[in-house]
Amino acid sequence: MSYNNFLGQDGFIWFTAVVEDRQDPSKLGRVRVRCLGYHTDDKTVLPTADLPWAHVLLPVTSSGISGIGQTPLGLLEGSWVFGFFRDALHKQEPVIIGSLPGRPSENANTSKGFYDPNGVYPKFINEPDTNRLAVNDITKEAASLTTRKAGRIIGLATADFDADTAADGSTISASDTDTWDQPEIAYATIYPYNHVYESESGHILEFDDTTAAERIYLAHKTGTSTEYNPNGDLINIVKGTSYTLTSADNKVNISGLSDITIGGRHKIYINAEGQPNNS
Repeated sequence: MSYNNFLGQDGFIWFTAVVEDRQDPSKLGRVRVRCLGYHTDDKTVLPTADLPWAHVLLPVTSSGISGIGQTPLGLLEGSWVFGFFRDALHKQEPVIIGSLPGRPSENANTSKGFYDPNGVYPKFINEPDTNRLAVNDITKEAASLTTRKAGRIIGLATADFDADTAADGSTISASDTDTWDQPEIAYATIYPYNHVYESESGHILEFDDTTAAERIYLAHKTGTSTEYNPNGDLINIVKGTSYTLTSADNKVNISGLSDITIGGRHKIYINAEGQPNNS
C-alpha cells in the first residue's frame, strides 16, 4: 500500500487512548495520549513525557482562531478519548475527535500507563461518568446538592404589623408573615433531561428540562448562586458581599408585598447633584 503521508490519501488510522498530560507548553489545548494497541502500559519503557501531543478537534460553534469561541480545554488526565492519526504512516500526530465516558471499575494505578498519573480521576467507582446531578440516584447524591439542602435558610424574621393586604385583595395577618423562608430546593431531575456542566473546581451550570421541574441553576463553588425555579421564582444567594452598580436609571415595580430583613444597620445616601468618584 502506498502512503503519501497526507491526510485523506494515506488511509484512516484511528485509535482509542487515555489522556495522561494536559500541561501543553504551547497552550493550544493539546493533551498527551497513550493509545491502545500502539503504546505500552510500561512507563519505564514509555514514560508519559515521551507520549505524543494530540490536538483536540473543536466543534463548528468554535472558530478555533484568535481565542473566539470555546477554548479546547476540558479533557482531564484519565479521560478516555477517540481519534485518528493525521500521519497514518508515522503515527506521531494524533487528533482527538471526542471523549468516551464509561463506568470506571477501579481507581487510577499511577505506576502504569493508561491511568491518570496524578491519581485524581476517576473520582467515583462503579457508577457512570455522567454527572450525578444529571443522573439523580438518591443513593449517590451530588455533594453540592446535599450542601444546598443542608444550608437552606428558614425562619427569617419580618417587621411586626397588625394586618396587610395581599395582591389579590385578601387580608394577611401578622401571624402569617412573622417569618419567611428560603424556598425548598426545587431539584427533581429525571434522567436524561438535566443538562449539566460542572467545572473541575466545582462551578455548576444546569439547564433542567424535566417535565414540571424545569430549572436553570448557576453556582460558584462557594455556594453563591442564581436559580430559576419551575414556577418562575428567582432565588439569588450571595455567600459574600453583594454589589450592584448601575450607570443609568433603576426602576423597580413590586406588585405584591415586600419584606426586607437586615441583620445590621441600613443607610441610604441620596445626592442628586453628586458625581461618582471614578478614581
